[in-house]
Amino acid sequence: MSTGTPIPTPAEYDVVIVGAGVSGAMIAKQLGLAGKKVLMLEAGAGLPPNNNEFMQRFYTTVAKVPESPYTPEVFTPPGSGTLTNPGTLNAGRPTTMMLSQGAWQNPAMAYMDQQGPLPFSSTYERIAGGTMRHWLGTSLRNVPNDFRMASAYGLKPDPQGNQNNFADWPLSYADLEPWYEKAEFEIGVSADKATQAYLGISFPPTYQYPMKPIPASLVDQAVTEAVSGQRIDGLPLVVTETPAGRNSQPFQGRRVCAGNTNCIPICPIQAKYDPSITLNAALNTGQVTLMAQTVASEILVGDDGRVSGIKYLRYDDINGPATGQGTCTGKRYVLAAHAVETPRLCLMSKNNGETANGVANKNGLLGKYLMDHPLYLAWALAPNPVYGYRGPLATSGIESLRDGDFRAQRAAFRIEIGNEGWNFSAGDPWTTTVDFVNGMNLSQLNPSLSALWGSDLVNALNRNLSRQFRLGFLVEQSPDAGNCVELSTTQVDHLGLPRPQIRYDLSPYTRAGFAAAKKTADAIFDMMGATQYTQEPEANDPAAFEVDIDGTPTRLKYYGAGHIVGTHRMGRDAASSVVNADQRSWDHQNLFLVGSGSFPTVATANPTLTIAAVALRTAQALIDDLAA
Repeated sequence: MSTGTPIPTPAEYDVVIVGAGVSGAMIAKQLGLAGKKVLMLEAGAGLPPNNNEFMQRFYTTVAKVPESPYTPEVFTPPGSGTLTNPGTLNAGRPTTMMLSQGAWQNPAMAYMDQQGPLPFSSTYERIAGGTMRHWLGTSLRNVPNDFRMASAYGLKPDPQGNQNNFADWPLSYADLEPWYEKAEFEIGVSADKATQAYLGISFPPTYQYPMKPIPASLVDQAVTEAVSGQRIDGLPLVVTETPAGRNSQPFQGRRVCAGNTNCIPICPIQAKYDPSITLNAALNTGQVTLMAQTVASEILVGDDGRVSGIKYLRYDDINGPATGQGTCTGKRYVLAAHAVETPRLCLMSKNNGETANGVANKNGLLGKYLMDHPLYLAWALAPNPVYGYRGPLATSGIESLRDGDFRAQRAAFRIEIGNEGWNFSAGDPWTTTVDFVNGMNLSQLNPSLSALWGSDLVNALNRNLSRQFRLGFLVEQSPDAGNCVELSTTQVDHLGLPRPQIRYDLSPYTRAGFAAAKKTADAIFDMMGATQYTQEPEANDPAAFEVDIDGTPTRLKYYGAGHIVGTHRMGRDAASSVVNADQRSWDHQNLFLVGSGSFPTVATANPTLTIAAVALRTAQALIDDLAA
């Protein structure tokens, strides 16, 4: 689409949506089906006719990181090993490669202006379909206590208001349960409610998931056999299949999962759901217009306090100049630009000083309480072959540790059982193969530094690669006001707009959860008779910290889970939150800030299903509001 393409008369629009990811797509589809005229602004590339270009980029890149298939290029020129300078991009994004030592605070390499003390390690996309293009597909519901952390466990802010600012959601599990059902059918979730009814999760008697579960892997079976009947700190260890946004049978015109182990970053046959599916359905209503390569630059507010329009800049080339600008208007406005980009846009919107602190920010809470599921990774060799590198990246997990009285003192976690061997952990199978070919020991599996060939090489690789597996602990993070998204005062993108500035740390509550995660990993490996190879982080690793485990100082490393939440939290009053339960701004009655940024707490489930459920609920609120 040429950025010079004129848009329809502004008066035609009922709703203007900024962002075409899961929330924007879900809301646009429902509005389109209701006959409402919708304009969507997307900062990045639009919808391609197929995945061929993405797959080609993934096949040919050396770094198979989550962002590698998508635009813009991670490296410039492609394949060079030189990270693309974010200052040259009109729609920049963070990438995994920007988080290494020496890069995470270098503005020529890293998009976000990171102020520390620890790096924020999660990334996101700015293309139509958004970050969920490289999601794993995990579609868990929150447990009921995830919605009431303050009242269930007495977690209150500290006197400085900087740590453990837990708050109850203005929605309960019962409020969201019917919307979870709708979201599970929109996504296409494979699961069985008989195994998902734990820790207070409930289903109507007649409900069943759209598809049967994805079968358990041999890795899953080995873990299940070892931990069945075992307990950790008095809590049972129970392995259950993971509800997955991928097809276990033909569904909505999509193919059945073929067992590729590169769900992150891309499913080659699109058996896994991504928001482009819903976005295409929205466009097919004939009511929705998508303007790609269009960067929203300011939200305009009228004298009556209502949003009166959104300014935008358009471009033809990601590195080229702006080729157009304008203002779009509608009756209602929805910001679905992600938990980092939505507050960035609001903070940029000064309205000639009339909203000096930014739009939707009268109480100063916009951008606060940035959270993730910082991930603890542990890996081992099973005593017998478990044959990883087959099937989706994860098909089962341990969910029985997600809730309990311990949450008054430390973070909970869920455990993801990995099917991809040591690919995430050590870069295998390549690392181990190179070790045995060249007489190296980066994987720790060749301590004798043997250089092998022929049948000796084959036997060594079969013996080691067939027994690899890993556990991932997605740790709950407390909502701390000091963790926030601000505007950089020194770094801008290619359009001259300030880049997001990030402040980030892990609280004692969250670090205590990491200590418990390590002890749990050690115990599970012992139950299995597995040999652990989890490495202590390098001395200069910026994503490492020290905790005390049973009197022993221990250095641990965390990874970003890509679960970026909490920067425009929802609540019951305007003093303590940015939006209400409908995700409507307290400050501007025709403005909605949607997505994971609305979460008051990160909870213990991967957030996508809850994002979708809340988005569908907001879509109905918008339809009702427009009809009033």
